[in-house]
Amino acid sequence: MSLPRLLALVRFGWYRMMAQLGHDTGRFNVGYMYARGQGVRQDDVEAVRWYQMAAKNGDLNAQTNLALMYVQGRGVDKDEVQALNWYQQAAEQGSTRAQCNLAYLYLHGIGTDPDAARAAHWYRMAADLENPAAQSDLGVLYANGRGVPRDLVQAYMWTQLAAFQGYAQAEKNLAQYAADMTPEQIETARGLARDWDAETSLAQARSMAAESTTIPARET
Repeated sequence: MSLPRLLALVRFGWYRMMAQLGHDTGRFNVGYMYARGQGVRQDDVEAVRWYQMAAKNGDLNAQTNLALMYVQGRGVDKDEVQALNWYQQAAEQGSTRAQCNLAYLYLHGIGTDPDAARAAHWYRMAADLENPAAQSDLGVLYANGRGVPRDLVQAYMWTQLAAFQGYAQAEKNLAQYAADMTPEQIETARGLARDWDAETSLAQARSMAAESTTIPARET
C-alpha cells in the first residue's frame, strides 16, 4: 500500500471517529472523503448523508458542498431549489464560495427567477471579502449594467483587484474595458483599486496586531 493511500485511510478513520462523537467538522470531512473516494470507496450517497448531518447543524462547508451535490444530482436527485437554499445558508455565514455560487444561480435564474440585483449583492459580499472570482464577476456586471448601473470605472476597479491576485480572466477583461475608457477613467479606476487594496491590507494588519496583543481571559 502506498504512503498517500495509507495516510488517507488514517485520516478517514480519524474523521469517522470525530463524526461518531458528534463533531460536525468530522461529519463534513467524512462526506468529503466519500465524495472524493479518499481513504474509502467513492460513494456519493454516503457523501450526501454525511454532508446533510453537518449542514443541518450549520456547518457552512457542508452546506456549500451539499448545495453542489444538489446542483449536479450526485448522490441525490437534482434539485436546484434545494441547492439555492443551502448556498443561501452558507452565504449568510460568510462562505465566499457559496456567495459566488448563489450569485451565479440568481444571475442565471437557476432554482429561482433571474435576479441580477441579488446576484450583484452576493458578488459584492464575496468581493469585499477578497474573493478574486467574485471581484472579476462583479466587474462584468458593472461593465454590462446588470443588477447595478453601468460604470466602467467600477468595472475596471473590481477587475483590477482580481488581477492583483493573479486571476487570469481578470487580465483579459481589463484589456476589454480599457478599450472603451479614457486614460483619465483608467487612472481613476486604478487609483480606487490601489486605495481599496491598501485599506484592506491596513485593516488586516490592525486585526492581526489586536489579536497578538489580546490578553487571554483567566480561568476561574
